[in-house]
Amino acid sequence: MSTGRVKTRVQKGEIIAYSESAVRNNAAIVKYCRTSMAALSGSTAGLLGLTGFYGFGFYVFSVLGLWVMLLMKAGTQWQKFFINRRSLLTHDFFGSLFTYVLFWTFLYGMVHVY
Repeated sequence: MSTGRVKTRVQKGEIIAYSESAVRNNAAIVKYCRTSMAALSGSTAGLLGLTGFYGFGFYVFSVLGLWVMLLMKAGTQWQKFFINRRSLLTHDFFGSLFTYVLFWTFLYGMVHVY
């Protein structure tokens, strides 16, 4: 249970405070988006018949695309919602990769294997 602690950091001589519950909520939303993106892009890769490095390249392309869309949604004031941009890109990267591979191999096997 969150106690409402405040995280701080110093930027250009000013102290910026973040609500711990808001940061956790935003991270949970990003994780949900990333998991959904992994399932959808894994299904797409399986239906397209991508194999090997092309399939993993498609995952990296999807992750970068989601990162750009999240930054566009947050706009120029992304500092209000996230502590740093790198965490949007790297948080739960491998956990979503497992979801991606699961959907990728399942749909590939359903469509392309006789």
